Amino acid sequence: MTSQRSEGWREETGSQLERVLTQNIMPFWYPQTLDNEKGGYHLNHDVHGNPRKGGTRMIVTQARMVWYFSKLYNKGWGGDECLQAAEHGYRFLRDEMWDEENGGFYWQLDSEGKILRPNKHMYGQAFGLYSLSEYAMASKSQEALNLARRMFRLMEEHAHDRDYGGYNELFLPDWSPPTRAEHAYLGYGLDVKRMNTHLHMLEALITYYEATKDPLGKERLTELVFVLSNSVVHIGVGACTELHRLDWSPVHGPEHDRVSYGHNLENIWLLIEACKAVGIPNGLLTNYYRSLFDYSTKFGFDEQKGGVYDSGPIDEPADRLAKVWWVQAEALVSMIYMYRLTGDAVYLGCFDKQLDWIEEYQVDWKNGDWFNTVLPDGNPIGSKADEWKSAYHNGRAMIEVFEALKT
Repeated sequence: MTSQRSEGWREETGSQLERVLTQNIMPFWYPQTLDNEKGGYHLNHDVHGNPRKGGTRMIVTQARMVWYFSKLYNKGWGGDECLQAAEHGYRFLRDEMWDEENGGFYWQLDSEGKILRPNKHMYGQAFGLYSLSEYAMASKSQEALNLARRMFRLMEEHAHDRDYGGYNELFLPDWSPPTRAEHAYLGYGLDVKRMNTHLHMLEALITYYEATKDPLGKERLTELVFVLSNSVVHIGVGACTELHRLDWSPVHGPEHDRVSYGHNLENIWLLIEACKAVGIPNGLLTNYYRSLFDYSTKFGFDEQKGGVYDSGPIDEPADRLAKVWWVQAEALVSMIYMYRLTGDAVYLGCFDKQLDWIEEYQVDWKNGDWFNTVLPDGNPIGSKADEWKSAYHNGRAMIEVFEALKT
């Protein structure tokens, strides 16, 4: 990282990050979310962090928690207790959420373990692969590594699009394509590809390739670099949108011609990591990274208080002004990565302001972890934990930024 700050700044910032991770995030998620009766993780807590009864078990957040505890262990932030917490979740994925007959993970179970939504969506399968790969590296489990390899082969056999690249997203339990819109998950029809799904496929394949050095995994990871740096981009706009047809033509309409600032900023740092993994010089994409960053901060960054808004129409200011926890986390990582890549002080200025916002407003120092959403009037709303909110975004952000400060 090009140094424009003293070592004292690095130490002070590192201390801030360590405090948020070890005194706010980690104590909230362990041990209270481990369900020792039914297995897996209980993720159903109100805005104050109080546990509620019931709650579904979705592959996305169950897998994210396995990944989180594995990552803490792999990076030295936690000891055997984190590895055991990861193993606890891995057993639930393997024994309850894995489809023994067809392979792959069910989308959702109820609190008693009954299958509610059996279809296979690549968004969920991606997190299954991500968690299996990270857990295999933490535990040195050959069984987990073999399951990760099997998951990747299922994706390759059933979901990879050999004509247009990327992945078809939704399948019935036996991996056959659905024919009726009511089978669709995530609120869209059947003949679409999402930027968000492919973003998480990218991160899953980074970790899968790290764990296995599978040559085909490297090939698919390289393909996704093209998808996330070209296919989902509105070239004249300098930003990515979410929904595309199978041939990557964008879906238009008022609800689709919008930019999610969090996904665009997350895309930057994950592409930087993907390029490093497969040996593509990041200098080739630096102008692209600048474009995404400049667009997202021009329309989505709160210059006065810090924090990044949710989204807005293409080439217009943000109109959804809530500050959601995961957007703040991913923006923070993107800011430090851009500074490390370019040495440009503008990114460091954004980073400082962003971290100050998080520490003062998004972090719930009284009850633990981060508020789900902070409204423009400053009031927090939303669950502290649920089928979409876990320790993954903000826990990962603290780990990634702390690592970035070292280099």
